[in-house]
Amino acid sequence: MVNADLFKDLYKKRRVQLMTLRNPNGMRVQITNYGAKIVSLYAPNEQGELADVVLGFNTWQEWRDKETYFNAVIGRFANRIKDGRFTLDGQTYQLPINNGGNCLHGGVEGFNEKVWEIVGQTAYSVSLHYRAADGEEGFPGNLDVYVTYVLTKDNSLQINYEAKTDKPTILGFTNHAYFNLEGEGSGTVHNHILQIDADEYTPFDSTNCPTGEILKVDGTPMDFREPVRVGDRIDLPFFEQGRGIDNNWVLRPNPEKELRKVATVKAGGRTMEVLTTMPGLQVYTGNWVEENEGKSGRMYGIQHAICLETQNFPDAPNHPNFPNAVLRPGEIYFEQTAYKFV
Repeated sequence: MVNADLFKDLYKKRRVQLMTLRNPNGMRVQITNYGAKIVSLYAPNEQGELADVVLGFNTWQEWRDKETYFNAVIGRFANRIKDGRFTLDGQTYQLPINNGGNCLHGGVEGFNEKVWEIVGQTAYSVSLHYRAADGEEGFPGNLDVYVTYVLTKDNSLQINYEAKTDKPTILGFTNHAYFNLEGEGSGTVHNHILQIDADEYTPFDSTNCPTGEILKVDGTPMDFREPVRVGDRIDLPFFEQGRGIDNNWVLRPNPEKELRKVATVKAGGRTMEVLTTMPGLQVYTGNWVEENEGKSGRMYGIQHAICLETQNFPDAPNHPNFPNAVLRPGEIYFEQTAYKFV
C-alpha cells in the first residue's frame, strides 16, 4: 500500500489527498484527488492472494513528473481530436496541439492534472468533483464533472461519471488505468489473454485519428472475439504504427445503456471483466511508457501494462456517424464503467 502521508501536500493551493476503499473480501483500492487517479488496486487471484495490479508511483509528484496519465480520469475529451479543432453550432473551436498535430486527452493540462474536490466518502466509495471553466483548454462551457468510485462486495471497482454544462460543449471521459494482472512491475503483458466483444473497429490515419470509417474485424488482427494471447498479436505489422496495440473497438449497440460486459482479460491467475455503458473501447498496451522505477521499486517499460479505456470514439465531434459527443444545458451526462475480478 502506498503511504498516505506521502500524498499530503498542496498543489496550486489545493490539498492533495489519498483515500483507501476496502470490501469484505480484503480487496483494497487507493484513490487520490490529484487527477482522480487510482493509486493502487489489490485484487485476488484464484487462491485468494492479493497483488497490486495497476502501475503507479509513491507520490503525486512522481505522477506529475513521470507518467501523468497513469490511472487518471481523462477529460474534457479523452483520446484524440484531429488538428485540435471541432465545430459546434456553427462556431469553430481551436484546442491545444499536444500530440502529433492533434489534441490528446483534453489538452496540455487535462483533468488528469487537476486537484479535484472530495465531495463524499465512505469505507467503500469516494466522490470527486471538478469544475472546468468556460474556455479551459479551448473548450466552451463551464462544466461540472462528478466521478464516483465504488468498490463493491463482488470485487468490482465501479466508476460513475456525471456532468452538466451551462453552454453547449463536447465531452467524453475515460479512466486510463494501466493494468498488469500478474502484478505491477512484473514485466510485459504478452501473456495476458484478451477477449473483446466487438464486431467492428475504427481505422485510423497516419496521425492515429479515425478516418471516419467503421470496419468489420473479420479476418483482421483486430478480431478478439475469441480469447487471444496479447503477445501473439502485439508486434504484428498491423499494430506497428502504434508500437503495439493502441486501437478503438466499436462495441455492440446498447440502447438501454446497461452496464454490460464488453471485454475480459486473464493473467496471473486473475480474471478481470470490463463492463461499461459507453460505445467504444480503446486498448493500449503501454507502448510509449518510459523506463521508470515504480512504487514497489521494480522498473516499468514498454508493453508492461494493458489499458482498457471505455470511451466515446476518438475524434467523435468531427464525425456525424460516430456517437454523440455534445452536451447541452439542461442535459445530464451519465456513464458507467466497472473492472470486476471474478
